[in-house]
Amino acid sequence: MQDYIDMHCDTLLVFADEGGSLYENQMKIDIRRLKKGGCLAQFFAIWMPDEDAKIQVKVLPEKDEDGKRPESELALWDEFYIEKLISGIKREVSLHGDEIALAGSYGDLKRNEADKKISAFLTLEDGRAVRGKLENLKRFYDMGIRLITLTWNHDNCFGRANYRDAVYGSRGSGLSAFGKEAVAYMNALGMIVDVSHLSDEGFYDVAELCARPFVASHSNARALADCSRNMSDDMIRLLAEKGGVMGLNFAPGFLDEDFFSEHSSAARMAAHARHILDCGGEGVLALGSDLDGITGDLEIDSPDKMYLLWEALKNEGFTERQLELVMRGNAERVIRDAMG
Repeated sequence: MQDYIDMHCDTLLVFADEGGSLYENQMKIDIRRLKKGGCLAQFFAIWMPDEDAKIQVKVLPEKDEDGKRPESELALWDEFYIEKLISGIKREVSLHGDEIALAGSYGDLKRNEADKKISAFLTLEDGRAVRGKLENLKRFYDMGIRLITLTWNHDNCFGRANYRDAVYGSRGSGLSAFGKEAVAYMNALGMIVDVSHLSDEGFYDVAELCARPFVASHSNARALADCSRNMSDDMIRLLAEKGGVMGLNFAPGFLDEDFFSEHSSAARMAAHARHILDCGGEGVLALGSDLDGITGDLEIDSPDKMYLLWEALKNEGFTERQLELVMRGNAERVIRDAMG
């Protein structure tokens, strides 16, 4: 099976509690299984939990009588959380440096490959911690973050999030004035712009403004699963025209016609892959498993089962060239062209 690049997982949550290990754990992803599955590079997301999420690495301040917390205190909490997760992966990379290394560029990726090491790219899922300041983007870049998923499930300084209509209401508007400025600055830094979770209008704003390839790191085809987190055919074609990629998401609700489905299969992933390739061409599809951020009955629930997707894609008629592009080639090109 071809080596692969996965553009999204939430495994860094293992460091939300003390004593977490990236080498061997009860999560979906760890170094052992990445190596066994043939992982060339894994993008590790720092997912930003809601204020009221059960995951708390530091006690938040009490809400005031209006049910809100001070913005300054929330900003400090975000900083503490981000630094804790980055410290965790840096510690594990130091302990297991013969098998995995941090990466921040295409050159790092190729050097790590030559040294037979997995490349670990750091990303931020939900740009709220940027707080509308370009200097924070630079600071996060200097901390090693090379991709930002502009929004998660809530609006922030970048713009409107993408809501599932039937549940959350309208998709809303696009990028904010700061969001538009930030996209240009991210391009200049060499930080990948990620539109997964962004509103449809925000996607089109990014497509118009982005000077480098951008990505939808973990989104599927809306034509096969009518979830607004997925990409319409028009969006897929435009993403391809801009040289970007979308990462195939393993979540049941993004694969099945029923958003509330609990079953994710390699065959269903291959069906989405076929539609995406037929719609946008062979250069637009990559992998974005979302493992450790999704639940359900997952046929591929670990990197050491990635061969099942390879086999399903072959059964769907993918050529050896197309398999190489999906598994690593397309993501590798975007790393080169967007990060430098």
